[in-house]
Amino acid sequence: MLMNIRNLKWDPLLCEFFGIPEHILPEIKSSATIFGYISKGILQGVAVGAVIGDQQAALVGQQCLAKGTAKSTYGTGCFILYNTGDDLAYSRNGLLTTVAYKWNDDDVVYALEGSIAIAGECIKWLRDNLELIPDSKSTETIAASVKDTGGVYFVPAFSGLFAPYWRSDARGLIMGMTQYTTKAHIVRAALEGICYQTREIIDAMYVDSGVRLSKLKVDGGMANNTLFLQMLADIVGINVDTPRLFETTALGAALAAGKAKGIDLFKLDPENEIETGMTSYTPRIQGKQREENFSAWKKAVIKSFDRTTPPFDTENQGSKRDKTHLSSTTVAWIALTSVFGVLLYMASRNSKSHLF
Repeated sequence: MLMNIRNLKWDPLLCEFFGIPEHILPEIKSSATIFGYISKGILQGVAVGAVIGDQQAALVGQQCLAKGTAKSTYGTGCFILYNTGDDLAYSRNGLLTTVAYKWNDDDVVYALEGSIAIAGECIKWLRDNLELIPDSKSTETIAASVKDTGGVYFVPAFSGLFAPYWRSDARGLIMGMTQYTTKAHIVRAALEGICYQTREIIDAMYVDSGVRLSKLKVDGGMANNTLFLQMLADIVGINVDTPRLFETTALGAALAAGKAKGIDLFKLDPENEIETGMTSYTPRIQGKQREENFSAWKKAVIKSFDRTTPPFDTENQGSKRDKTHLSSTTVAWIALTSVFGVLLYMASRNSKSHLF
């Protein structure tokens, strides 16, 4: 929020806007730097060799180090990072521009980021609210019991839609049901809905960068669902790779630490990946069918727009955890709104600012 991602320095305009004195802020260093040493306990003397964000760490852990590579992490929500190299690409399609990492004296590496509000949380909703499934693992078996969704589309816009739409007025919907629709169709449609949202972000990344992905590296809790991974390959239309070592975020942090000056354990060559083992999924459906299904999904998304939620009694609806999630999502929308407010403020202060 305070760093200028172009020159990697604290931005005076941003500091002024938030009322934060620049002199109280720490020095900005590269992702791979010895920041200090542990002073107590059994790890006393061990260097702290990296500071890196969780999604950036997953990008490194998946070894998406070359320009034009991307990873997608599926947890409660979903975060997709696309490596743009030293190109600071500003998106015109609802994506965020961010710093991926910087190694020592090397040039900074940037990324485009797209986020999905509801991914694994949708599966929890099927389990806890509708009680359609006994547990999260059963989604694979239940969804596999039918060959398709029977024309059902599930848009999980429980708290609006994030990238590439950024529509807080969108609401969740299930459409296309008939008297023949079963819970298996709905569960399968829920998994497909997450895949379709991923497709939309991947398409936006292609338009912004001009480089089409050949494969997507996937991690997170949903990477354990092989049916979901095959659906993802079919819907996005590219190979999907998932590592046998699922803790890619921790691996990325370790690789960054090993890259620090004075440690130098890893070379991290984009052309020579460290072997961690991969399982690959290739598309199995034809392009025409893929595009027809995607077109129907887009129509469902449009129907989710321009909807408002009337006041309702939260005391008897959902668990305390559900209400906490709603509150945290509201905070995310407030944060997004504040970003636009900052940009408008800076534009009014200096229309020729280097940030624009």
